Amino acid sequence: MPKLSVVVTCHNVQDFLSTTLRSLARNATDDIEFIFVDDHSTDATAGILGRADALPPRSRVVRHAANGGISRARNTGIDAAEGAYLAFLDGDDWYAPGYLARLLAAAERLGVDFVRTDHVQATGRERLVVRAPAPRRDVPLDPLDGVLPANAKTMVDYPFVWAGIYRRGVFDDGLRFAPELRTAEDRVFGWQLHLRARSFAAVGLLGVFYRRGVGGSLTQIRDERQLDFLPAHDLIMAEVAAHPAADRFMPKIVRTYCAMIAFHTANASGYEPEAAKRLRREATAALRRMPPDLLDPVLTAMGDERGRVLRRLAGRATRKAAAA
Repeated sequence: MPKLSVVVTCHNVQDFLSTTLRSLARNATDDIEFIFVDDHSTDATAGILGRADALPPRSRVVRHAANGGISRARNTGIDAAEGAYLAFLDGDDWYAPGYLARLLAAAERLGVDFVRTDHVQATGRERLVVRAPAPRRDVPLDPLDGVLPANAKTMVDYPFVWAGIYRRGVFDDGLRFAPELRTAEDRVFGWQLHLRARSFAAVGLLGVFYRRGVGGSLTQIRDERQLDFLPAHDLIMAEVAAHPAADRFMPKIVRTYCAMIAFHTANASGYEPEAAKRLRREATAALRRMPPDLLDPVLTAMGDERGRVLRRLAGRATRKAAAA
């Protein structure tokens, strides 16, 4: 049995896959397997993955008969994985040489359910180091300590599933990526991980490179798929509400949800017209669902432009509620 399974999700990444494959070859060892999930690519991706000489040792390719999105692709990889640990990589990103061996060694040394790492954001030729906002590093921590404080960036605000490694056991209770989400799936996964797992750690290990600003990437789209952040945060709120310490963590998710609504609403002019209309309608409905005793302090605290956007939406929600 391999120690580590790396799930590599691929959809129409023909222009970047050769870089990804070279990086994997420079990380290949006898105790690492690579599972490529081709999510029904329509370009040359399938052909590249079909060439055995292009793949690193211990590789398997799983193909979807229809495009199901990154959540389904990752779930397919989880179900196919045989390793004691899992890691994830998108088909247009890459690793530094020897990174996976160092990542696996950190997980085994710390003995926790999951380990999060820093990463390098690559935009064209520019490189930017992005740090995981962990309270401490290189020591086992309670995952609940990665949620708070409510008014600061914490580990649940670091939604990069590929910047980490996960013990197989965290998936044994059914934890998976939400298949209905086309975007924001990492945010749900991160919250569920911190609310359900028993231990985690963060390490200052650089070696995963995230390619940003790629045309066709889901981060670049301006249609209704961007609105999946709304059902994603509804899922998180339901997860928090069911937790024994719901009162402790609900202020954090309300604040985070409001910040996401403000961000997307402020950028709505760049969305397709129907998507922009739906955004305002569903954002107002989301604010109506939030506990007023938690929402009011958030609206008061956000006194900048984000606060004004939220107050306008909340005011619309108040008028509708009064007329009902």
